[in-house]
Amino acid sequence: MSPQSLLGLLPYLVAGWLFLIGLYGIVTSRNLIHTVVSLSVVQSSTYVLLLTVGFRAGATAPVFSDIAPGAIVVDPLVQALALTDVVVGATVSALLLALAVQSHKRSGTLDPDQLRTLSG
Repeated sequence: MSPQSLLGLLPYLVAGWLFLIGLYGIVTSRNLIHTVVSLSVVQSSTYVLLLTVGFRAGATAPVFSDIAPGAIVVDPLVQALALTDVVVGATVSALLLALAVQSHKRSGTLDPDQLRTLSG
């Protein structure tokens, strides 16, 4: 493989590495807060993947009033998906952290194994 093709593959490898690290954190976590943070790391891998898919070398922003016709621009759909991904990730993290706080208030622990004893 040429060095240029390895550079093109690097963002995909980073996204995969972030996904695997976050997934490992979710599987091995013994704390609800740690689980939420690990889920945020998994979510960040999707940001990297979307940015990689939407990147075009030498392209400009998709504002068509300033550029010449036929110029290379990045895909605005991928940018909208990345922004939506950020908003959904922040909302899910806030909801899960609120549930962890309520769980700690009611049971006094954040250990998922001890919370299973509360179920009927």
